[in-house]
Amino acid sequence: MPFTSYLLPFGFLQRHPNKRLQSAWNHAQLGLLALPFSTLIGILLLCLACVQTWRQQYRLIIRRPLNWAIAGFSVWLVITSCFAYSHSVAFIGLFNFLPYFLVFAGYSALVQTPAQLRRWAWILVITSVPVVIIGLGQLFWGWGCHFQFLSIVLDWEIAPNGNPPGRMASVLTYANTLAGYLVIVLSLSLGLLIENCQTLTSLNDQRHLPTTARFRLGFLSAAVSGNLVALILTDSRNAWAIAMFIGLAFALYQGWRWLVAGVMVVVGSVLCSAFGPLPVRQWLRTVIPAFFWARLTDQLYPNRPLATLRETQWQFAWNLAQQHPWLGWGLRNFTPLYKAQMHVWLGHPHNFLLMLTAEIGIPAGIFFCVWVGWIVFQGFQTLGNWKGMTPSASGQQQVLQDRLIFFSYLVAFVACIFLNTVDVTVFDTRLNSPGWLLLAAICGVTYHQRAVKVSYK
Repeated sequence: MPFTSYLLPFGFLQRHPNKRLQSAWNHAQLGLLALPFSTLIGILLLCLACVQTWRQQYRLIIRRPLNWAIAGFSVWLVITSCFAYSHSVAFIGLFNFLPYFLVFAGYSALVQTPAQLRRWAWILVITSVPVVIIGLGQLFWGWGCHFQFLSIVLDWEIAPNGNPPGRMASVLTYANTLAGYLVIVLSLSLGLLIENCQTLTSLNDQRHLPTTARFRLGFLSAAVSGNLVALILTDSRNAWAIAMFIGLAFALYQGWRWLVAGVMVVVGSVLCSAFGPLPVRQWLRTVIPAFFWARLTDQLYPNRPLATLRETQWQFAWNLAQQHPWLGWGLRNFTPLYKAQMHVWLGHPHNFLLMLTAEIGIPAGIFFCVWVGWIVFQGFQTLGNWKGMTPSASGQQQVLQDRLIFFSYLVAFVACIFLNTVDVTVFDTRLNSPGWLLLAAICGVTYHQRAVKVSYK
């Protein structure tokens, strides 16, 4: 039996509820599967699915107010590029946004059901396993290569001992990029693990569990553990904090007070070992590895240049926003401006909102964040009003599982938001694409749930 048959029910490629969108959904699944390993193949398949969806669902897409809002925002981005500090850089920067607005509109019409969310979650979790294995080999066995197949079709650059040295990066090239990828996968894998645990505990006879059910539970347990270990080894303080948030979110959702207390004790102990009173700090440092408290206090990487500190970058970006508050300096123009003054090349200011306000103006930056926030807010409203249509016990069990997988998507996207307060993910396709797909999926299921409730009434 194929490996995926144990993990993914009903074969590998899932059926779409709308037969006309089956081809698009097939390409969307295959594109997400390929994305971590071949950016080109993954993006081409995902874009093909988007084009097919636009062709089939064009009238539905153009009727949605959210799409009209982002279309107007797109026009504003073009206008700001015309008045940019460097026009050529700004127009190139449009490609980090405009195509993804089309992707959002298309995929919010393609993804409609919790079953589709579940399938995407499984694909992301399955692909994370080889990513983590390669990362472990990179750190502990010195694996490294620069493998190219037909130039950009498959381009792996794996640095022995990590990038930066000592920090796991795997096939995603850089440690912070891998950390962002892992926080998304961790949330979805936790949702699937809890769902499968609930399914097994609901069975009357625990002695005769299906082989596939046991295999899935074991696989998900290993995947969650591997993702946590890899997340620690990326040595990303921000990702550690976000992982704690993810754990707390699921614990609160499930009502596991003991886990909430346990997480708070662990977090408090680590923070006290880094910043607590001297006697407490010294005692805790005999228990907690220096890998954690030295990283939090910057003792692990001391004497960093002033221009590389986030506080310096944030202050510079805010000063730019104050100088040109309405139109900004143009997309991607933070980099040449920062280099001209600080004599250091920096791709972004490690804060998405500050970058937007500096580059496209304060009102437009706030508008985009409100637009995203509204979609997330509507998603949480949908989660709170999620009710079953069937009174049977099996029907109610399915409702609980559907809510859980939708909740895991909300947590994963909120984790992306937190990550963008201390980093910027829009410049890496392997992080930017999953983020937009998460948002589109949340929006699509929200629309579909409302339509189902209206028809049910």
